Amino acid sequence: ELAQDNTDVALPLLLSTKGYGLMWNTAAFSYVDNRFPLDLALTAIAGNSLDYYFIYGPEMDQIIHGYRSLTGHTPMLPKWSYGLFQSKDRYISLDQIKQIAGRYRQEHIPLDAMVQDWFWWKTEGDPEFNSNYHDVAADLDTLHREHIHAMMSVWGLFDPHSQNYDIMTSHHFDVAGAHVYDATNPGARDFYWNNLAGKLFSMGWDAFWLDSAEPEEYWPHFGDAILRGKMLAIGNGAEYTNVFPFLHTLGVQQHWRVASDRKRVFLLARSAFLGQQRVGAAVWSGDVYSSWWGLTHQLAAGLNFAISGYPYWTTDIGGYWPAFNGTTQEPDYQELYARWFEFGAFCPIFRTHGHRPENEIWSYPAVEPILIQYDRLRYRLMPYIYSLAWKVSSADYTIQRPLVMDWRADVRTWNLGDQFMFGPAILVAPVHEPGVINRGVYLPSAASWYDFWTGDSMEGAKDIQAPAPLDRMPLYIRAGSILPMGPEIEYATEDPGGPIELRIYRGADGSFDLYEDSGDSYDYERGMHAIIPLHWNDQAGVLSIGNREGSFPGIVEKRQFRIVLVAKGHGVGEAVTPEPDRSIIYDGKEVKIVVKH
Repeated sequence: ELAQDNTDVALPLLLSTKGYGLMWNTAAFSYVDNRFPLDLALTAIAGNSLDYYFIYGPEMDQIIHGYRSLTGHTPMLPKWSYGLFQSKDRYISLDQIKQIAGRYRQEHIPLDAMVQDWFWWKTEGDPEFNSNYHDVAADLDTLHREHIHAMMSVWGLFDPHSQNYDIMTSHHFDVAGAHVYDATNPGARDFYWNNLAGKLFSMGWDAFWLDSAEPEEYWPHFGDAILRGKMLAIGNGAEYTNVFPFLHTLGVQQHWRVASDRKRVFLLARSAFLGQQRVGAAVWSGDVYSSWWGLTHQLAAGLNFAISGYPYWTTDIGGYWPAFNGTTQEPDYQELYARWFEFGAFCPIFRTHGHRPENEIWSYPAVEPILIQYDRLRYRLMPYIYSLAWKVSSADYTIQRPLVMDWRADVRTWNLGDQFMFGPAILVAPVHEPGVINRGVYLPSAASWYDFWTGDSMEGAKDIQAPAPLDRMPLYIRAGSILPMGPEIEYATEDPGGPIELRIYRGADGSFDLYEDSGDSYDYERGMHAIIPLHWNDQAGVLSIGNREGSFPGIVEKRQFRIVLVAKGHGVGEAVTPEPDRSIIYDGKEVKIVVKH
């Protein structure tokens, strides 16, 4: 069933290992039937014509490039949005949020965003806060001074007792019978911004969590695509049911861009449709279960989402529904949470959330050191991640990559739903079963692979048993990789001039483009950004750092590069390598460095 609902995202793009993509170009409620090996049947329940696109690759990156060329390219998200989002259902005041953020800073645990979930309002649909909130703008300013960004939950659902509900219905901006504004109506999208989202934006919020973007019906909600039987401004809901999340996020993005180009759009939605990748919206997988079953299915779900052409996906780390019907203190749940957190650190968006009394890192004392380790690793990888974000925007790249994307001809990769590449360098093999101390990993064909934690190298195109104690998720780096790692920081834009460790994994030539910009605003669209090309010649043992291409206000003119040739016990793990093999000051001009370990 291709229909929007909580945990069901209807993105009708199919990729084949045979080298093509098929885009089912309708927003109608549809069915996909592949019960028989040689048949694929797609059926729309409404519409005036049958319309689909055949997209030839043959490689999957080429297919996704074709898809985004048809439906829209992906903008840069703000740099802070690649850091940790701290969330739970729910913080009850900004006083509480400030207290939690303050403890993160006091304990030097990296964090970039705090999230205000629902029921902050007096009446849903009106931009008025309940009595727990005092001076919202001043509280947000306090958070901003601590380099903490704030995202708030805003729904498309309106309580009949709200003032905005009366305005909405009087102008026929609603979906009759659903208490939802009609995002297919341009006037309703104006109303939504002018009367709700825009008023909140003016207070200083940095992002919107557009919950219930399917949309969800007014209570009770029974778990079906609700617009299928409704009439919309654009036409019959049976024909247009799946388009709502795209137009909902598009309306907010367009108005935001008019209001300011100094703050990049960041939206989080619970559903998506064709083209939505162009509006600056990430998608999360909905209200999933806190169980090993749930984690296992999140791995495959995220990889399927990645090859549906949408680059920014996230999951509720730890699951949404209550932990084992108990508390966060249960040892079994803490193990699950640690494994989910390890996986979450290698998702495009890194975000914890759940329906739990407490959900901060210190709420899981038995595994807290593990959580902090992976949080710090995420932040050390920020130069790598942000450079990949530029590749998403400039070259239609995909960060979280099922192995079939890079090894399409290797049959072994076709059904691997629990391993993936994170960018071109890092193979990630999350643990998704309890009590595991090692797991099977398939290493595809490569000159060699390096264990990230030990520096041991091994050949590819084979199965291995990877050590996987609770504090170690198997990570392998492909030979020929240049992995840029920044200094230890507590928020994404801290210490922009700090030294960058370039870990080089020998065994093949390699290249990487290190990307930099101001971290926010849309100046990058006007050419205000810089790229430093890196190239490793393996036979000669020479690292070439090319001429810097481009510039922007605030650029670090001189930068220290600490060059590390990874070997057993050298240049391994999360920590900064104490003794690099070479260290240079780069001033933007090409330099070639002979590196010997």
